[in-house]
Amino acid sequence: MLAVAILLSATPLRAADELPPIPPTPKKSVTDEYNGVKVTDDYRWLEPAADPEVRQWSSQQNARTRSYLDHLPTWPAMVERLTQLYSSPSARFSGLTFRGGVLFAMKTQPPKLQPFLVTLSSPDDPGSARIIVDPNALDSSGSTTLDFYGPSLDGKLVAVSLSKGGTEDGSVSVFEVATGKQLPDAIPRVHGATAGGSVAWKGDASGFWYTRYPPNSSFFQQIYFHRLGTPAAQDEYAFGKEFPRIAEIALDSSDDGKYVLARVANGDGGDFLHYMRGPEGRWHQITRISDETSEAAFGPGDSLYLLSRKDSPLGKLLELAPPAFSLGNAKTVVTPGRSSIDGFLAAGPYLYVRYTAGGPSKLVFKRLGEPERTIDIQPISSVGQLLRTNGSQLLFESQSFVEPPAWYRYDPSSGQLNRTALFQTSTAGFNDIELVRQTAVSKDGTRVPMNILRRKGAKLDGSNPALLYGYGGFGISQAPNFSIRRRVWLDYGGIWVIANLRGGSEFGETWHEQGRLTKKQNVFDDFIACAEYLIKAKYTSPEKLAIEGGSNGGLLMGAALTQRPDLFRAVASHVGIYDMLRMETFPNGVFNVTEYGTVKERDQFQALYAYSPYHRVKDGTDYPAVLFLTGENDGRVDPMNSRKMTARLQAATHSDRPVFLRTSSRSGHGIGTALNERIDQDADVFAFLFDQLGMK
Repeated sequence: MLAVAILLSATPLRAADELPPIPPTPKKSVTDEYNGVKVTDDYRWLEPAADPEVRQWSSQQNARTRSYLDHLPTWPAMVERLTQLYSSPSARFSGLTFRGGVLFAMKTQPPKLQPFLVTLSSPDDPGSARIIVDPNALDSSGSTTLDFYGPSLDGKLVAVSLSKGGTEDGSVSVFEVATGKQLPDAIPRVHGATAGGSVAWKGDASGFWYTRYPPNSSFFQQIYFHRLGTPAAQDEYAFGKEFPRIAEIALDSSDDGKYVLARVANGDGGDFLHYMRGPEGRWHQITRISDETSEAAFGPGDSLYLLSRKDSPLGKLLELAPPAFSLGNAKTVVTPGRSSIDGFLAAGPYLYVRYTAGGPSKLVFKRLGEPERTIDIQPISSVGQLLRTNGSQLLFESQSFVEPPAWYRYDPSSGQLNRTALFQTSTAGFNDIELVRQTAVSKDGTRVPMNILRRKGAKLDGSNPALLYGYGGFGISQAPNFSIRRRVWLDYGGIWVIANLRGGSEFGETWHEQGRLTKKQNVFDDFIACAEYLIKAKYTSPEKLAIEGGSNGGLLMGAALTQRPDLFRAVASHVGIYDMLRMETFPNGVFNVTEYGTVKERDQFQALYAYSPYHRVKDGTDYPAVLFLTGENDGRVDPMNSRKMTARLQAATHSDRPVFLRTSSRSGHGIGTALNERIDQDADVFAFLFDQLGMK
């Protein structure tokens, strides 16, 4: 930290007029007509990534960006500090699974570049971790990542999907758990960037059902069965030809292997169907989209529990009995409450239920037919994965904005809650930081929560640099989470703010619905209201306010900077969607239609066109400084969005604030990004923001 301070005071920042010129970006107009409206696109030519002219332009933009970043006096010290922060925490164990008496986990252990798969003798003995599959050993460059794993029901074998370079295009291999030996089985095209991938083992471990894409297609995911020891070319089609084109399938087996569940999402908008395969070998449908069910999990005696939002935006839990699993005969075991259900687990005679209350979690348990009882977790924290081990005990992961993740054990018979030995420590403490929950009032009067992290004793005089983060979409809640990168910002007097915008599910499905399709503008209004609150309450000022977001949050950045450029000094936007009219011409965009809408419907087109960031850029406007970050291998949001938005803003802005494009050849959408690339990205973002906000 001292090194940063010395450099800031000793060396002048690189002036904008010292930068290389913006690469020549000709306009090549193409006009499309949507619902009778003609729309001109000057930069359509920047879409095809393989075009030599596009590659040259992108390379020149990268060189210009690096010329700026590499000459900032903060950059070397940022890399050093972030390397220290990211390399110092203890190991983190995540994605736990208990099969056949074996506890599996993904272990993240810096300075290793990728997480790896281990087994543990118990959650009280992290030293017992034994490596089963290590992508770092398979690929020293750090470009290979483990997408998912699925152990056999006896815990003796594990199927693992591996992909490279952030592409998420995963193939499955099989390993012996006892020896780590890889079997000859190799199954391609199981995992993809949007629809993901999954496996479910047969009870006798002779094979597994898995998700599979047709050749050269990102759509029509179906279910196949692989028998161990046979070539993948001989695998049997099992089910799925009637699934939607944009199906996203998740598979699960009952504990005894008698039943296989397929949860099928119709794209990304929150619509689901469920199918069950019974011992007789036939699949049958148990829910439809109109039933408004989502999460499903097996319970004792092969019963099935479903989260339903039918006439219940906050959710209710249903129990379905085998073998029919009839929704018509379902029993309601948890009625709607005042908070939204976002997770559950059946263990023995107990049912554990996780609620979200505006962002933070609440955790309860109950015997069926008895009242709920609250489990005492730390305030303003989140509960992640719920895991059943032996009997009815619960393992769950919890974290907060100031406390790293830790796994806890709860015993319902005694009421005892204990932290296990699977907890993460960090050399960067947050004891000097306080968390404040505040509320902004949006354009339509909706109250929007914010989480504000600040140094204790911070003066509210409008002089603090502040970083406002938001997402607001796909029913994804912004729950409290521990992020070590925030320490860099807070160390230099910064204030960090996380907004709980509509489009997420912090207050149930209604909160999500109010931020999707033709109501998407509500999300941007919420975010702008949060920024205005921070300025009015003198946390910061427009000259000291930066914003950051990624993916759907990148769309948010684009909308915010084009709708209210006067509110922000700098913007860091990761892997964002900016051209909403061309979104569905790319594979992932088709999956997004159920969340954003389509240009083929007049009302949805009008809403998309009204906020589409690329189309809302106005010539001669004083825009803030912007750093667009994207990955060449992004299979979720095509990098053409960042290229076109960069070109449009560079041509339009009237201010002297720079617009940069950073394209990484080592990453995709962010899933599976190697540790060293994450450090470089964060160093670039912080050096950029420190410079633009004049942080010293």
